[in-house]
Amino acid sequence: MSSGASEADAHADVASGLAVPLPVVHKPKVSFCQACGNPTKEVVPDGEEKVRAVCTVCGSIHYENPKMVVGCLVEHNEKILLCKRKIEPSYGLWTLPAGYLEIGESAAEGAVRETLEEACAEVEIVSPFAQLDIPLIGQSYIIFQARLKTPHFSPGPESLECALFALDDIPFDSLAFSSVIVALKMYIEDKNDGNLKFHYCTINKRKGMANHKLKSEPVPPDVLAHQHSRKFC
Repeated sequence: MSSGASEADAHADVASGLAVPLPVVHKPKVSFCQACGNPTKEVVPDGEEKVRAVCTVCGSIHYENPKMVVGCLVEHNEKILLCKRKIEPSYGLWTLPAGYLEIGESAAEGAVRETLEEACAEVEIVSPFAQLDIPLIGQSYIIFQARLKTPHFSPGPESLECALFALDDIPFDSLAFSSVIVALKMYIEDKNDGNLKFHYCTINKRKGMANHKLKSEPVPPDVLAHQHSRKFC
């Protein structure tokens, strides 16, 4: 399943430890009630502070929540499995196998499923590696460290190609999304330090900016509003 939405068209804002203003989030308008199909209107419901889409007939309030994206950072023989996208956004660019979590599955189950769908690879979850929140586009990523159960993989319906890359050969100039760039940069730093950790960070973005800074720095400090790391137990 595709993920990324407008992420490919945005760049992280600079965060220097000072308070970072909340980004303006552009949410899709809910024009019709999902319960009865009648028109909605945007009002502030009683007892709330934010404008919501409220049905003009049945009164249902429609809450818009962030989407959860899950994926795997698959290591095999000191190399990382990447998929070249066959779909938009970011057609032809490389990414970790990842996509939207489905109702009824855990984050780990969804990450394993997405890896099977995009890379035809059966994997075993080793541990959680990173959670990356992107408020501007309403997405939260959970990336798991994983390993191949068997050394077999091939492109799924959404991939042009799948390949294993040594850490020094990862094509940072051709990666699809800022979340993938940040996750891989953190992983390489951890491997160089000999200390894999769990990472949490927020990626602050401005619409319409490129990802060039993300690709040219180590773990780019300008993409993180804050970052917390903890050694795996």
